[in-house]
Amino acid sequence: MDFFDVHTHKKSATENVFSIENKYPNSSDFTKPFSIGIHPWFINELIIEEDLKFLEQKLSYKNCLAIGECGLDKLTKTDFNLQKRTFRKQIQLSEKYQKPLIIHCVKSFQEIIAFKKELKPKQVWIVHGFNKNLQLAQSLLKNNIILSFGKAIINNKKLEEVFKAMPITSILFETDNCQIDIQEIYGQASAIKKITLIKLQEHIKQNFNTIFSK
Repeated sequence: MDFFDVHTHKKSATENVFSIENKYPNSSDFTKPFSIGIHPWFINELIIEEDLKFLEQKLSYKNCLAIGECGLDKLTKTDFNLQKRTFRKQIQLSEKYQKPLIIHCVKSFQEIIAFKKELKPKQVWIVHGFNKNLQLAQSLLKNNIILSFGKAIINNKKLEEVFKAMPITSILFETDNCQIDIQEIYGQASAIKKITLIKLQEHIKQNFNTIFSK
């Protein structure tokens, strides 16, 4: 594979892209490589135990590569304490089934880091769609949290500077729910880093395999 898309809500149409498709407890198609998680937007306290059981069943699938997206979001209406309890349970499942964690985080980075320090997980944590400042990026990296970048590096000059400062061993790429192709994100990333596309592909492939290959 030439390109790796660590988090997408669409099916890849090209053979040279390895995509991890995001799934939820109400998803039905698990034929492609996927991650599955309970997103903070969609936590329903009435069925949370059923959703967790369904999630755990899917974690035994060979093509289930990660748990997520899951995490914390202070802008959604979901009760924040319920979010934290649900996130904690998914961290525990991540450790039990030895699956990396793909994290959705909105205005909750200090809480995410606090969970990391408290629970000391062995599995890799990935913050998806990172588009914040350098200080926060460095804080996450210091706590051994990987950063996944998407289309924001194409049109966000401030984020370009953040991305330029990131060690290439601690980054991944994603399309999330945007319509552009992962190749375009790679192209912009190689331009920002001032390295060839081939060299960038080699680094990201190594990062991906280190995280997801057992």
